Amino acid sequence: MKKAFNKIDKPLLILTMICLVFGLMMVGSASSLKAYMSKGDSYFYFKRQLLFIIVGLFCSYVIIKTPIKKWKALVYLAVLGVTGTLVYVLLNEKVMNGISGWLFIGGFGIQPSEFAKTILILFFALTFEKMMKVKFLSNALKVLPFIVPFIFIFLVFEQPDFGTMMILVGITAVIFLVIPYDNKTKLIMGAFTIISVLILALVMVITGKGLTSSQMSRFNYKEPCTRYREKTGYQVCNGYIAINSGGLLGSGYGNSKQKYLYLPEAHTDFIFAIIIEEMGLIVGIVMILIYFIMIWRIILIGKKSYNLQGTIICYGVATLISLHVMINLGGVLGIIPLTGVPLPFYSYGGSFMINLLICLGFVQRVSVENKIFEQKHLVR
Repeated sequence: MKKAFNKIDKPLLILTMICLVFGLMMVGSASSLKAYMSKGDSYFYFKRQLLFIIVGLFCSYVIIKTPIKKWKALVYLAVLGVTGTLVYVLLNEKVMNGISGWLFIGGFGIQPSEFAKTILILFFALTFEKMMKVKFLSNALKVLPFIVPFIFIFLVFEQPDFGTMMILVGITAVIFLVIPYDNKTKLIMGAFTIISVLILALVMVITGKGLTSSQMSRFNYKEPCTRYREKTGYQVCNGYIAINSGGLLGSGYGNSKQKYLYLPEAHTDFIFAIIIEEMGLIVGIVMILIYFIMIWRIILIGKKSYNLQGTIICYGVATLISLHVMINLGGVLGIIPLTGVPLPFYSYGGSFMINLLICLGFVQRVSVENKIFEQKHLVR
């Protein structure tokens, strides 16, 4: 591991550890009252989040040590496993926070859709690394790999988890642009996708099998404080109050008032509002700057990659983190509809935290393999 550690991206590692420590602290503060009232232990969610981080770091450790090519067989099995699990949770219909995408094992809730994001990135990376070495690809073969994301997107849409669905769509779109297909192929495939989406939307309107009234209410997101007593405005308006109360320097760690059950999801979806209330706007700006630096480092590793596989992994993970940040902050700030997408490193949640650290583990493995490749060529 020492040899691998010397080759990982140190700035990305340092920023990751800073975010994990600060995020754990904020989960502990934001969840303390809810944990005490519902579990009888103020540190319940803090301890669980710590466990998720430890599991995620262990997974990253294993990934950084293991060459990416060795995951190939496991990734293809994981595609089948995730697909089967998404179908199972859809049929099982155990609803939590309005979504039926949960699998409960030993008191822990697992969201297969979170792992679908990583599996999709790895599937694309390993598949196109091999495919683009074939001299003459038929149009059917070019389209075939995109069946997997369409299956994932459809199953997640049915849960319905629109935030995760949009992230899967975004990852697919970015990787599609990264793949070195000729412009004509990209134009045809892009046009086909747009037409398919329009036809699906038309069928939903004609058959009446579109969004339910509860789902449609999410689009009523503007001026939330005028609907304070309604479900569509209560959370976001209280988020505004938390942010406004924080000012530049905040009220101090642990001194949030909005976490006292005004914000039902204070330690998950709305943790950014609690951070601003306690730590201030300056800290919030620093958080956003750190996200920019991390995403830039990940893209840089992808650009330096000696193969398409590494580029796809890095660009896919950069897209995943970027969309999570934009959708979460957009919902909290009332810029876009609220979808329940977690904020990377800060929101409480096992599936997302473990999956995030797995993604970063693969990015670091790409960095390791890049430097191994460079050293071999320098020796020659």
